[in-house]
Amino acid sequence: MLKVGDKASDFTLKNQDGKDVTLSDYLGNKVVVYFYPKDNTPGCTTQACGFRDANDDLKDKGVIVLGISKDSIASHRKFYENKRLNFDILSDENMDAIKAYGLWNEKSVFGKLGMGVSRSTFVIDADGVIEKVFEKASTKSNAEDVLEYLNS
Repeated sequence: MLKVGDKASDFTLKNQDGKDVTLSDYLGNKVVVYFYPKDNTPGCTTQACGFRDANDDLKDKGVIVLGISKDSIASHRKFYENKRLNFDILSDENMDAIKAYGLWNEKSVFGKLGMGVSRSTFVIDADGVIEKVFEKASTKSNAEDVLEYLNS
């Protein structure tokens, strides 16, 4: 997994509208990139809605929020619309960014071992360097935790 002080791995992925979004286009801004396992699941929905509700405060700080999962663009579109999200969610079906950030790992889900996306959030500074990592991010408090960090 990428760590604090590492250069953030650049990526170009399609958002919920099928438009390319490139991380390095946001150089000069602080960016929060959060990786989550799956659209429309209880924990991932709670996490996304937390960032939706905190997004005005994050924007006031000049922070861009990007969510990433391996779901399809069509899945993201429905999730985005149904939950009234106000930030881009990016489709990484080939798991290029997920793997570059070291987040495709063996996990235990309901007692069964398998491969999956490790829920993690990265705060990337204006120079493209990782300044904070929330490993195994809380679905309930991730956005609040990020805001608390940014306010400290």
